[in-house]
Amino acid sequence: MREIKREKIWEQRYVFGDVQKDAAIREVSEALGVSPLFSVLLYNRGYTTAESARHFLRFEETDFHDPYLMADMERAVDRILSAVDKKEKIYIYGDYDVDGVTSVSMLYLYLTSLGAEVGIKIPKRDGEGYGVSGAAVRTIAESGATLIITVDTGITANAEVEYARELGVDFVVTDHHECHGELPLAAAVVNPHRPDCEYPFKELAGVGVIFKTICACEMKREEMRGGTAIDGVRRISSDYADLVAVGTIADVMPLVDENRLIVSLGLSKLEKGQGRPGLIALLDASTKKNGDDTKRKKVTSGMIGFGIAPRINAAGRMSDALIAVRLLLASDPFEVAERTEELCEINRQRQVEENQISTEANRILETNRAFDNDKVIILDSDEWQQGIIGIVASRITEKYGLPSILVSFSGSIIGEPSPYDDGKGSGRSIKGLNLVEALTYCEDLLEKYGGHELAAGLTVKRGKIDAFRKRINEYARERITDDMLKISVEADCELEANEINMELANEILRLEPFGIGNASPQFILKNAYVKKITYIGGGKHSKLLLEKDGVIHTAMYFGVGEGELSCTEGDTVDVLFNIDINDYKNLRSVQLIIHDIHVVDSLKDRYSKYRARYEEIRSGGSYLFEEQIVPAREDFAKVYTALRREFRAGVSVLESDAILKMVNTASAEEINYIKLKFILEILNELQICEVEELDTDIYRFNIFFNAKKTNIEKSSILKKIKGQCENPQYP
Repeated sequence: MREIKREKIWEQRYVFGDVQKDAAIREVSEALGVSPLFSVLLYNRGYTTAESARHFLRFEETDFHDPYLMADMERAVDRILSAVDKKEKIYIYGDYDVDGVTSVSMLYLYLTSLGAEVGIKIPKRDGEGYGVSGAAVRTIAESGATLIITVDTGITANAEVEYARELGVDFVVTDHHECHGELPLAAAVVNPHRPDCEYPFKELAGVGVIFKTICACEMKREEMRGGTAIDGVRRISSDYADLVAVGTIADVMPLVDENRLIVSLGLSKLEKGQGRPGLIALLDASTKKNGDDTKRKKVTSGMIGFGIAPRINAAGRMSDALIAVRLLLASDPFEVAERTEELCEINRQRQVEENQISTEANRILETNRAFDNDKVIILDSDEWQQGIIGIVASRITEKYGLPSILVSFSGSIIGEPSPYDDGKGSGRSIKGLNLVEALTYCEDLLEKYGGHELAAGLTVKRGKIDAFRKRINEYARERITDDMLKISVEADCELEANEINMELANEILRLEPFGIGNASPQFILKNAYVKKITYIGGGKHSKLLLEKDGVIHTAMYFGVGEGELSCTEGDTVDVLFNIDINDYKNLRSVQLIIHDIHVVDSLKDRYSKYRARYEEIRSGGSYLFEEQIVPAREDFAKVYTALRREFRAGVSVLESDAILKMVNTASAEEINYIKLKFILEILNELQICEVEELDTDIYRFNIFFNAKKTNIEKSSILKKIKGQCENPQYP
């Protein structure tokens, strides 16, 4: 199967020149005292008035919505506080991902702080699978519990809730997944996606929903004590913002509205070292390498998403999510250190397993021609770890540009493989093909399925997987077009080189935290000259010096290294980038973080044109004086000096490009390609030094250190090319 490099199409969200928009931007700029460019960034994010922009930039607990606007919140609070008052045993039932783990941990900490007896149930991914099970409900009931509170799960547990009621156990369901069909007949169902829920912000993570539930509980308790509701909200925010922030970021929720506020409060808490000891330890483990105890930099959502989240997730993927919960609940330093190392080791095992599955999946696709015409890649195995296949599916979709579903029968085989074995699948899609809708088209072939537009899970019998592969590909062939293989990337606006400065970089920090719904600003810089390229990190990354209008910027291109970069030194490029502040040894400087490069004018193409022109003139063609073909005495001196210096250093072979860089580095008067070619010919003709062109633009030279002085004007080559000039202006 052919690997696809998906083309990125850049689209500017804002182009200066729209009278109405420009006026709105000036108004916000003047009212807030910020630069017009920063006002553009606010405008692009929907904050088009001074009032809305000021609200966006403010972080106050008073900006939280009233949790009692959520349907069933009153009932949920009454049932939870009643259970606490009556000393009922309460069980928290959660999911095994980061959202679920942080939800479970936060609710456990809160309820135990009230003196409640609390148990925890998180199903294992292998064996039990996602969601509430009847077997687990029975076990919980047998333990003497009379209330189960779900977090980040339960919205489809209708049968299990009914079964619990028969056993004398109540359910309070808190979830944030889409509601399909009838709601469970629980004591309360708190979910902003309920059709009858009037809560103004629907994009809370599961941890956000339980956070609002705890806030509602504390508001009621505070009012019963004669205090104010906002005091309860502030206390809960102060105690648990770090956990809510981690769960929200890890579940890739939009960082707008309440999510932006709580994530900001949580990141600040972690940055000050005031978060849960387990989170601080994970942050240190992911940001400090080789015992480096230097001061931790600003904590960002990226550090959570790429540092903390994978380590917490690894527990549920590879082993037991309760390992991560125990770390988040731990306060003893020795226990925290021990559990952090355990989680990091599990994550290392996850990385090894992930690479093995990825290698095997790619080998299958590259050697089995049966997949060549498929629009949806479906692979299955009896051995793959079920908790890892979703990550590998993401890799495959990225590499081949097509939706992919990986299915594992691991853990379901009893004896010999059977058509009735259950395969657990995890899929990823591309923009334009809704994966859940595609699975719905195949629902009669599936045991169950669910998820979102771009990511979904399913269960399929081994005997039906071939029919499933055929059916979903029928669906996809009618819907996947060539345009869907292109990636549309939004840039905020185009910048000039002198607009990329520390003032703008510092203003951008005010937009944090960044994430879905509030992406880090991206810009376009056009027609920048690639002055220098250095490969770093063992050749895995590129560092470029870009010059435009006399301004030079350092630009980093992470993950694109030697042999992968589309440009070379001397090219003219457009770049898509973020602005970053590099803080090295307490020296702060602005640098560009490149995300894509378009070559506008390549040095290779220019040299091809230059070579053609050189051959024309060398064959007797005329030229204009303005083309600067004829070398002056000082030009010969510069080239000869550079060659002699290199020869002394043991270098006797150079490309013309390298020679040009040497002679033009400190010179205002540039020696162009054609002029250099004639200089090298003349130096050899007059035997000032020996120069041989081994291959196109590759020269071997030998310096005669005792050579006699020679009059350059004696060169027949020089006389000939002077005579070819149409408008000579020589002295």
